[in-house]
Amino acid sequence: MNTKEQEKIQEEILKADEEATAAQQQATEKTETEAQAEEGQPADDKQADCESQEEADELSKAQQEIADLRDKYLRLSAEFDNYRKRTLKEKAELILNGSEKCVTSILPILDDLERALKNIPSDEAREGVELIYNKFIKVLEQNGVKAIETEGLALDTDYHDAIAIVPAPTEELKGKIMDCTLKGYVLNEKVIRHAQVVVGQ
Repeated sequence: MNTKEQEKIQEEILKADEEATAAQQQATEKTETEAQAEEGQPADDKQADCESQEEADELSKAQQEIADLRDKYLRLSAEFDNYRKRTLKEKAELILNGSEKCVTSILPILDDLERALKNIPSDEAREGVELIYNKFIKVLEQNGVKAIETEGLALDTDYHDAIAIVPAPTEELKGKIMDCTLKGYVLNEKVIRHAQVVVGQ
């Protein structure tokens, strides 16, 4: 084998080596590319899953805030409605019973007129006082003031104050009012002075 043939064979070997190396390099690059592609796909899915989870969390948080605000609004609305009703009721009571203090201060004068009627010896003088008394009572009734009934009734602590207990002359009078020492009055169904009574036992 001459030198030319040896050189030719060496060139072919080198060329084959180069081709093999190139092929191996291409295969390696392809493998790496495929591996990266395979690895990249789950990463994208994972990122998408993370984004989806974040959106779900934000939506849940927003829904919770809406529910809290709705609950707060309903509570405030109910409180305001109760406040409005209470204010209207208080206003109505104030209009209805605004004269309570004035009427209460007049009652002792009414008591004096009643005592005077019982103790005036002259019929003519009694008649004049009776006219004033009856007119006084009529004006009070026109303004919602009424005397509390006591005679022969059972004791009612909502309207009566028992100041004494005495033996009842009959069984029927037990627990009943025997006498009234001080009249009681109501103003538009509201007690402004309890009747002071004596109860049979």
